[in-house]
Amino acid sequence: MTDFNEMTSPPPAPGGEPSADEKTWGMLAHLSALIGGLLTSWVGGLGVFVGPLIVWLIKKDTMPFVDDQAKEALNFNITLAIIGIVLLIFTVGTFGIGALITVPLYVVVALAWLVLTILGAVKANNGEAYRYPFAIRLIK
Repeated sequence: MTDFNEMTSPPPAPGGEPSADEKTWGMLAHLSALIGGLLTSWVGGLGVFVGPLIVWLIKKDTMPFVDDQAKEALNFNITLAIIGIVLLIFTVGTFGIGALITVPLYVVVALAWLVLTILGAVKANNGEAYRYPFAIRLIK
């Protein structure tokens, strides 16, 4: 069985300290989710996947640090999308009465997304591999 600390702790930096270029791309992997979310807020922020996915697809083979951080950002945003869908289904399933619970939860999730995404970007810019505290790691 895997230890919880093993699952949440960042892996050792591949090949030592990331270069300045890798740090910048790692930061962009996190921040691109914010940009995508803001640009697509009119459709529920579905663009949060596009930026990290593009960064990952472009840099996964050439920059191990960026590969790791882009996957982490993508997995985190997929996890939050799943949470949002579950809250929406609960709201609709209760004919709107569940909104008394889900609306405050949406606000908490949105604030957590904003804070954790910015924290991930700052850590990546410092060359530290960031792990979101809750993310289903679907892309490995």
